[in-house]
Amino acid sequence: MKGCLSLLSGHTFEGEVPEWQKGQQLFGEAVFTTGMTGYIESLTDPSYAGQILVFTYPLIGNYGVFDPSHFESKKIHLRGVVISETTENWSHHAGLCSLKEWLKEQGVFLITGVDTRELTKVLRKSGTMIGCISEHPEPKEAFSAHKPDPFASWVEVDKPVLHGKGDKRVILVDCGMKSNILRSLLQYPIEVLRVPHDYDYTNEKYDAVFLSNGPGDPEDYQKTVEILKVAMQKKSPIHGICLGSQLMALASGAKTYKLTFGHRGHNQPCKEVETGRCYITSQNHGYAIDAQTLSDDWKVTFINLNDQSVEGIAHKSLPFSTVQFHPEAAPGPTDAKWFFERFMQCL
Repeated sequence: MKGCLSLLSGHTFEGEVPEWQKGQQLFGEAVFTTGMTGYIESLTDPSYAGQILVFTYPLIGNYGVFDPSHFESKKIHLRGVVISETTENWSHHAGLCSLKEWLKEQGVFLITGVDTRELTKVLRKSGTMIGCISEHPEPKEAFSAHKPDPFASWVEVDKPVLHGKGDKRVILVDCGMKSNILRSLLQYPIEVLRVPHDYDYTNEKYDAVFLSNGPGDPEDYQKTVEILKVAMQKKSPIHGICLGSQLMALASGAKTYKLTFGHRGHNQPCKEVETGRCYITSQNHGYAIDAQTLSDDWKVTFINLNDQSVEGIAHKSLPFSTVQFHPEAAPGPTDAKWFFERFMQCL
């Protein structure tokens, strides 16, 4: 059927929607990703919770959908998908179904045939904004009734869960974690206690804390930050990824801000300040740390070479270190996995 993506700015983009969406409409924050591959991992990344994801790469779905062992969580967390072109004739030896079939099964809205190049230009200029996938253009008044998903609806653990075996125990704070973070940690002989973002782990026995990625505004995680402040007083190693980096900054007294259109994809260049070395990284975030608000005890360790935003911080004397990008790298290159090695050296 004919369909439409309407934006709060008044822009509309025509396309096609499947029959099973007939008579329905879906609202969400429209964001774009520049990744050429890895759509399975992107769709199951909890950091996209409540959003409509625009793929800038023109052909999505060509290798179908694999079994859940490749997922970054148990299900698709984003609300809608915008694609220039998809295919029913996918081809891969491990494929189980088409992208369209998977989206229908998961109840995720889809619109295809959209000029995603022009749409991305709008989002780059105007910034991320609320969008609506429906059969007809939606008036601006319709957007006022949109409400975001309830906070923490994406978290997959509601109580502590123990993984792995080893002499050292790591607290893994799940704020909407990608599964590959857990997989990366379990490659080492350690015990990992995965806890919900609002669980007070400070009275647990542990050797280090690891903060995961997750969706939304870091300032909404007030309880997580308060618990983290207590953990930092113990001076045990604490490392964080993406949202975990922003939470560490907030716990140290710094501030965060929302980026105009965020960093999403796996071709973001980041420079390590100390060495000058550049890494091409995988990223998915809409907020960043304000470097000017960091105290003298902290330093910026990585910067984004596209917009000079903060991509990593570390304490100058204590074993606290974070990166804004995703070293677990699915999707994305593997050359940033040293972050986990450095974490293990702190134990």
